[in-house]
Amino acid sequence: MELDVDLLVVGAGPTGLFAAYYAGFRELKVALVDALPEPGGQVTAMYPEKMIFDVAGFPAIRGRDLVNGLVEQAGQYKPTYLLGRQARTLESTEDGLVVGLADGSTIRTGAVLITAGMGEFNPRPLPAGDGWLGRGMVHFVPVLAEHAGQHVVIVGGGDSAFDWALALHPLAASVTLVHRRANFRAHAATVRQVRELGVEIITDAEVLELRGDPLSEVDVKVKGEDVKTLPAQTVVAALGFTADLGPIESWGLELDHRAVVVDTTMKTRLDRVYAAGDVAQYPGKVKLIATGFGEAATAVNNIAVALNPSAHLFPGHSSNAG
Repeated sequence: MELDVDLLVVGAGPTGLFAAYYAGFRELKVALVDALPEPGGQVTAMYPEKMIFDVAGFPAIRGRDLVNGLVEQAGQYKPTYLLGRQARTLESTEDGLVVGLADGSTIRTGAVLITAGMGEFNPRPLPAGDGWLGRGMVHFVPVLAEHAGQHVVIVGGGDSAFDWALALHPLAASVTLVHRRANFRAHAATVRQVRELGVEIITDAEVLELRGDPLSEVDVKVKGEDVKTLPAQTVVAALGFTADLGPIESWGLELDHRAVVVDTTMKTRLDRVYAAGDVAQYPGKVKLIATGFGEAATAVNNIAVALNPSAHLFPGHSSNAG
């Protein structure tokens, strides 16, 4: 497949989706490419049911609802989605840029905006869970209702582990959280909420074995104590993940701790290549969804001028459109 666009957005998470909307508002023809099969990036893959509290205008909004709203917003301008495809190569030509995808597709574009978040991420494995993925063990909980009435064991001590405990507690028959240390990486307020709900928290412990067909119980070894057997139809291995930028790292960008260095226009050191959202790095950077939205607008406005020097950097307010 060959496609010609004004702007190719690499990454279809919240920042990329907002960039697609804003580029449409600037009358640019846009395509989004993402290795994940659905739009929404980390929000869709990792916490679609989690409430998000730091998006302006929403006291709280569920991850899935935020993504749906962003897709609807971008849909006004009919961007092309290239999902389940990895951006692999980048070449500069006299006419612009050419991005090659892993499936052999070629995208010719005037500019590229990288909104790849943390890049490609892989969950850290649970040693005792080898062979159990999809057979009772999961890393994420896309649909909470699937675990209604189940005994759930969550392994981990970070924000994700405690977020899942809060979300699953009202639905599950029981929720038990197992962590290998006595201290937690999660926010203290979230830990307090989980304790106040009465969720059993077992510390200084490791999961030794998962058993059953289907999964029915888990053996947990607490330091200095006998092995404890817990009922479990689901084990949530919330042990964090590793991430890298994948092929993007070979594009000749300036990188800083797996992030792409940009200037105040969100431009990278490569001509007509920009970055926004968590993947972008500059002094004082704060990684929030709200930050990504502003960076996307800054990048797109500067891209519009780079593609058409006679265009205005500031196009006016969208509330004046139509």
